[in-house]
Amino acid sequence: MTVHSSEKSSRRGARSSTMGRMPLNDMPWWRWRSNVRSALHMISDPVFQQDCWLAARPGYGDVTDAVYRLVEDTWLDNWSAEKYVGTIFRDDAEAVVVDAAVLRVLRVLHDVGADAPVRVYLEHPDWPEAVRAAREAHVMLAGNDEDDVDAPPRSLDVLAIYTRSA
Repeated sequence: MTVHSSEKSSRRGARSSTMGRMPLNDMPWWRWRSNVRSALHMISDPVFQQDCWLAARPGYGDVTDAVYRLVEDTWLDNWSAEKYVGTIFRDDAEAVVVDAAVLRVLRVLHDVGADAPVRVYLEHPDWPEAVRAAREAHVMLAGNDEDDVDAPPRSLDVLAIYTRSA
């Protein structure tokens, strides 16, 4: 299912330009971390996927939106999370688990296409491994931030409040 224009989405316009190989982006590191954590949280939670994505519950985007926040906002589809150690990620351990999750999600994305319906993602044979890897990354990042790893994913409206410019 794709995000309808009336539904909130975390998708933004085209990528920013680059300086060298790093994107020029005015998004502070904590916003990137919040977006990555939100995407990992949603991808890692099969109950959420059934109750929100498959049910087309408003306010949570769709699987494509979560994938966008995970890989395109951060350019993790182009390079390793280790480039962000000390900014988005605390240490190499976080980068390793995020890279593992990204690679598994990208494997599914490349097979099904970016705007595939939710059900196509969830029925893909590699999706359970993407969910497992995302869960491992979510647990590490949320735990390091001292957040409840088992709380339900936040809506995109709540994410927007957390990532609003100060």
